[in-house]
Amino acid sequence: MLAVSLRCVTRPGGSKLAILVLKNAQLTLQAVQVRAYSSEYSHHEARVESIRNIGIIAHVDAGKTTTTERMLFQSGRTRHLGNVDHGNTTTDFLPMERERGITIQSAAITFQWPPKSLCPPGIEPQTINLIDTPGHQDFRYEVDRCMPILDGAVCILDGVKGVETHTERVWSSAHLSRIPRLLFVNKLDRDGASFRRSVQEVATRLKTWPLLCQIPWWNKDDLWGVIDVIHQHGLRFNTTNGSMNVVSKDSIARDNPALKDEMETARLRLIETLSEHDDQIMEDFLEHEGNVPSSSIKRAIRRLIMDGRARFTPVFAGASLRNIGVQPLLDAIVDYLPSPLDRPPLELTMGMKATTLTQVLEQRIKRKGTHHSEAPIAAIAHVFKVVNDPRHGMMSWLRVYHGTFNRSSNMWNSNTHMFEKPQHILHVSAKDHHSIAHLSTGHIGAMTNLKSARTGDTLITFPGHHGGGNHAPEPFGNLRIKAPDTPPAVAFISIEPYTRTASEKLEEALSKLEREDPSIRWSKNEKTGQLILSGMGELHLEIAQDRLWNHYKIDRDSAVWGDIEVEYSECLLAPTGPHRALYDRTIRDKQGRAGCTVSLEPLEADPGHEHQGALLESAVEREGNILHVSIPLPEDSTTLPFDPDLVRQQLINGAIAGLARGPRRNAPVRRCRVHITFDPATDYFGESVSTGGHITNAALAAVKAALKAAHENKTVGILEPFTRVQIHCPEEAGNAIQHDLVAARGGQVEEVRRPEDMDRSQVIQPFNTPSKGSSGEDGEQGVEEEEEFKVDPSKVYVPPDPYESVDSLRGPKKAVVRMLTIIGKAPLKEMMKYDGHLRSLTGGRHTLVLDPAGFELVVGPRERALEEGR
Repeated sequence: MLAVSLRCVTRPGGSKLAILVLKNAQLTLQAVQVRAYSSEYSHHEARVESIRNIGIIAHVDAGKTTTTERMLFQSGRTRHLGNVDHGNTTTDFLPMERERGITIQSAAITFQWPPKSLCPPGIEPQTINLIDTPGHQDFRYEVDRCMPILDGAVCILDGVKGVETHTERVWSSAHLSRIPRLLFVNKLDRDGASFRRSVQEVATRLKTWPLLCQIPWWNKDDLWGVIDVIHQHGLRFNTTNGSMNVVSKDSIARDNPALKDEMETARLRLIETLSEHDDQIMEDFLEHEGNVPSSSIKRAIRRLIMDGRARFTPVFAGASLRNIGVQPLLDAIVDYLPSPLDRPPLELTMGMKATTLTQVLEQRIKRKGTHHSEAPIAAIAHVFKVVNDPRHGMMSWLRVYHGTFNRSSNMWNSNTHMFEKPQHILHVSAKDHHSIAHLSTGHIGAMTNLKSARTGDTLITFPGHHGGGNHAPEPFGNLRIKAPDTPPAVAFISIEPYTRTASEKLEEALSKLEREDPSIRWSKNEKTGQLILSGMGELHLEIAQDRLWNHYKIDRDSAVWGDIEVEYSECLLAPTGPHRALYDRTIRDKQGRAGCTVSLEPLEADPGHEHQGALLESAVEREGNILHVSIPLPEDSTTLPFDPDLVRQQLINGAIAGLARGPRRNAPVRRCRVHITFDPATDYFGESVSTGGHITNAALAAVKAALKAAHENKTVGILEPFTRVQIHCPEEAGNAIQHDLVAARGGQVEEVRRPEDMDRSQVIQPFNTPSKGSSGEDGEQGVEEEEEFKVDPSKVYVPPDPYESVDSLRGPKKAVVRMLTIIGKAPLKEMMKYDGHLRSLTGGRHTLVLDPAGFELVVGPRERALEEGR
């Protein structure tokens, strides 16, 4: 007989959730789950408090897509278990993704948890909008532009490799967006996996206090399941279909007393950690004499992670490929990660003023013909991605933060200053799209037929505005959500079309490709007709090439395609004096003129002066440069005859265009501080004369003139992209690799680690390289972070692995090669084909991971070699 009880748990915020408690430990989840899931799920009808907008983030090959597939299967969203190796996963649906076995573009899909068939009457499942993101560093912009629209994230670690370099980078991106996170230590069934070491690295490298909600359940060398630390029971999984059995504490105590003791120790240490930082759990601890209810522990964890500062992070364990640990992870997403209502107020800018969505909505306005006041905006959304779909054309993905958008919405794009209407509103499910009537607060969807929308744009509807007119109500027409920064390109490929027709078709395709992915840039040499396609790395450009050939149907034989090369940049070595430009030409059959004054200086230099009496001073960062606009007030007036925010954007656009090609190598200019002064008395000639095009071109001409003067004075330097290098190799090849990296490649070795016989936080002195000091920019930043919140690794609880001794099943055995991890940095150019060279040094027994490390000035022999090689 099956014994079932129903208990009610109060969630944070007062909502109640009824939970089925299964008394028969042998009953599996699969036995009661009905796998009927409507593909026409009404996504837009879900209540906002039941929504979880989450992302899966991790280093490449940590198991993001595999975990996503298991989540979809367990929820009933799919009927088969997709496999990356078989090329049949739901979210990796592009041919290039299935061919290479990696995620290239982020994919969104919606499902419900728990499945509705398991919810008691009157209890609705939670709606999870999940975005599976890429893990390869070449596609980091794809992660960055999705991050701000998430309410929570699951970071996946490879239990064998631990915290990797890209893990740290995406963790930092989530930190900037203040996103609450969970950690899932995956692949614990693999040889060499260590939950203990992974948790230690979470503390030392991610600088967060791990809250162990689960520990692995080992049976000698085999991963049986996981131990639920909070509820004090075990979870066994069927590795074929993922069904789950609950094993009681008493049963564990009979079969494995040591594991029962470890379970109790883990719970006590978790409660102690929570008690030190949460007053309510301390009261519960004292009231219940240490036997704190599980519901209190879960509420305390949720409170500690809700601010998104990641001082504390719940940690879970499993092996997604073998269907171990996925259902408890889904429960954790529902229990701990916030709904859109739980997030802090959305930060906005209104012109030059910082504000929040709450403050904007608190303002009241009266429309003509009405007697009541209302909020100044009806709805607001952020466009975080644009995709060229074969069936729907350009689709703009957006997250709605307030109000409701429908097909008749007249939306103001505050970045392009245009009104637009969508043709269709779609619910996105990987490669499938379903038309829906509207998109409301907290939801993620897509719109078609938005002619001008790009990544980072803000869409707004205004109350009572149903079309007509070209202007939005002031000052709310300049209301914007912060757009993600686009990282600089580090590699390029040249394309030389054979005919004019081929060139025009290619340019059109490149424009669409750039709109889809702003981290891809292209330019044209008007004299030679050569096209330059720039991107984030070799793989990024290979994918871009493939998309041009197969998606945009560009004939590869219609042009000469060069090899992928490193993209250098230019920088200023000394300040330039003010250069004024007056642009007095005809633009689109319209005569006009405008002027401005520009001065440039290296970004590291002190600005050295202030613009006194300026109405509007602002500094924005674009492409590694700081652009500063000053608009002084006229002496006889307190107002300006133009919109300062609009003119400021026009000036910035012109300056960005001027910095796109430097005078020395026609390469982008970086690390430059640009001061633009627009004096209404001398630079503005009236609305009909000083058009937006004239103002933009005046800034472009002034920047070009200043750069030309700097080049004539030989104060323009060359910047070279560097990459962070991580090489995992046999110990006997370590010295040869370090010598080659330093002497032959112009690189540096910063650390050498032995993961097998020591904690990875310990560092061996690297070969022929001084130790990294605590001073300097990086050191100061680290000190500030430590002073803000310290994690003492010695106080972090971690359970022992079942192979602690060197002669155990998973320890190093005879004939097992001792491995080193070498960490450093080197010029990207020297690393482009380095994997093949490493193969000759290691016999193929190595792994090479490259991550961006910024730009460094080229000097000495390398600079001379570049000049001679032009």
